[in-house]
Amino acid sequence: MKVAQVRSPGAPFEIVERPIPEPVAGSIRIQVHACGICHSDSLVKEGHVPGIQYPRVPGHEVVGVVDAVGAGVTQWKTGQRVGVGWHGGYCGQCERCRRGDLFACVTSQVTGLTFDGGYGEYMIAPASAVALLPDDLSPVEAAPLMCAGITTFNALRNSGARAGDLVAVLGLGGLGHLGVQFAARMGFKTVAIARGQDKAALATQLGAQIYLDSQAQDPAAELAKLGGARVVLATVTHGDAMAATLGGLGIHGTLLVLGAAGAMQISPLLLLAGRRSIRGWYSGTAIDSQDTLRFSVQSGVRSMNEVYPLEKVAEAYDRMMSGKARFRVVLTMDH
Repeated sequence: MKVAQVRSPGAPFEIVERPIPEPVAGSIRIQVHACGICHSDSLVKEGHVPGIQYPRVPGHEVVGVVDAVGAGVTQWKTGQRVGVGWHGGYCGQCERCRRGDLFACVTSQVTGLTFDGGYGEYMIAPASAVALLPDDLSPVEAAPLMCAGITTFNALRNSGARAGDLVAVLGLGGLGHLGVQFAARMGFKTVAIARGQDKAALATQLGAQIYLDSQAQDPAAELAKLGGARVVLATVTHGDAMAATLGGLGIHGTLLVLGAAGAMQISPLLLLAGRRSIRGWYSGTAIDSQDTLRFSVQSGVRSMNEVYPLEKVAEAYDRMMSGKARFRVVLTMDH
């Protein structure tokens, strides 16, 4: 099989031939059809996480078909269309798992980081990391939903906001363009916040009822005029941009942080006066991915993608890192 691997931190991608691996007990082999390229893949590419074993094949927005199953796997059968996201499975035995916090399992398995991911024609995945793919989604449509999709959908549905509440999505990039769609289709009064008036038409197209240009308007003041946001879903990676929305939170409002940002300066008084809060949100487990895929089919949410063949992985990765992609980048495999 062909895979795109990183030999060492900071090294260029290289396409190499490897033997097709056999699934061990408790795992399955997936014939990969498509794999999204996510900004988090830079953690592997550049070696930003200690302990990664190289060479490593990145990729955690994986969609394909079950090709073989390991011993003890009964829930998956060959031929099923499946996906694998960031969360690389759980043990089911540690205290965190036993308390229902499967996402926080002490094994800390991450697809494409602690084991080889989807930048290749085949991969092995723990059975607990696998989600069933609806027939209505193509591999290219489904791949970005395995990370960008689940992260925004799962955060919103667990945010405490209810239908009719004012929800703002900060950023209209890879996560934000999905977050606006999910928020609108969940019945929230959806506000999109981004830089530049040129994004207003896109925001409306995605389902936002109101667009705020953060270059020309004060997002916090504008949200406050609307009565205050129940949730601001922060999909950007700039701490200052996140902090600039805090004053626009309503009573009991929450700034829900999805993007890994630098330091953020906040006023404790803003938190105290309105019982406001700042929370982080981890994407979710395989069943959350499955829910995301199902809701996307039901509601018509789709990612806007740029597609490259595996052989052009370096070009595709650079396109993603440039921030100019509209809006996700997906690799396809030629079987």
